[in-house]
Amino acid sequence: MKIAIYPGSFDPVTNGHIDIIQRGRHLFDKIIVSILLNPGKKALFSLDERLDMLTESLKDIDGVEVDSFAGLLIDYAERKNAKAILRGMRAVSDFEYEFQMALMNRRLNRDIQTVFLMTGMRWIYTSSSIIKEAATFGGDISGMVPAIVEKKLEEKIGYVVNHKKAED
Repeated sequence: MKIAIYPGSFDPVTNGHIDIIQRGRHLFDKIIVSILLNPGKKALFSLDERLDMLTESLKDIDGVEVDSFAGLLIDYAERKNAKAILRGMRAVSDFEYEFQMALMNRRLNRDIQTVFLMTGMRWIYTSSSIIKEAATFGGDISGMVPAIVEKKLEEKIGYVVNHKKAED
């Protein structure tokens, strides 16, 4: 079975993340979507909230498991018998960091490959940080995140749409 790890903070999960997972399923038998516990990063949502949002958002996609981990990604991938790390890239600005991480992971374990998928054009500007900022100021994020995320943002920060999206 070809297993890939798709790591991230998913604070919160976006439709861009889901796009990568759906397309990754065409390449791998199983994708483990795993939240990296990063004590240096202040999350808006708790680990349990993020796990719940991911589980709800991915429930209709076969071959996907939701999990979390702390420590080195490459060690986690070994424990899960994964042969690949799946990463999404939105723009050239993502490349340098992702490339450095891929090289370090390859140095630590040559048997685990990093696979990059370009984010679909529809999601190229979407990130969890941008979603949180737009929601904080009442920007319309509908269609950019799963319904459960909109609901949780409303509960967490009082998200209410004050600015409708512009026509494309």
